[in-house]
Amino acid sequence: MPFTTYHLGPGLMIGLLFLNFIDFPTFLIASVIVDIEPFIILLFNLDYPLHGFFHSFLGGTIVALLLTVVMSKIRRHFYPLMSFFKLEQDVSFKKILVASLSGIYIHILLDFPIYTDIQPFFPLDFNPFYQNTSFPGLLQTIICVWCFMGALIVYIIRLFQYKVKNQEKIQEKKAVVDK
Repeated sequence: MPFTTYHLGPGLMIGLLFLNFIDFPTFLIASVIVDIEPFIILLFNLDYPLHGFFHSFLGGTIVALLLTVVMSKIRRHFYPLMSFFKLEQDVSFKKILVASLSGIYIHILLDFPIYTDIQPFFPLDFNPFYQNTSFPGLLQTIICVWCFMGALIVYIIRLFQYKVKNQEKIQEKKAVVDK
């Protein structure tokens, strides 16, 4: 991807669509966390591939397991933020684990057709999915942008449903009081 933030489009879209099955904040973090690797390599001018070990399924799995442990310890601190955005959800270790693994794997899947330095099946030394095109990453960028726009639509629909549901609860309480 040209920029890590593009990964937030699919992260938001998938996270909102599967809110009952995966932990939303974990999924968002997982969808961008492996790009700490190229950031550090660029920052310190290291002689290492930008998309190295952590952009492989093995390296990504290690990051996902670490993220799962960390998020299971700190997830409760996200409750106020989730409540503010009207995205309350039940949290479990399983949902956090699924969110970590799937967020990181989707990141890797979006990246490996674009970059020659990714070895998705490390320690095997090749990338069978690399696509040498005139516009590398164009399709992935379009997908990510469309996912972001779709996520906005899904979120607006969720807010509308939340508002309707709360109005019904208020009317029910008022009906009980009036009796």
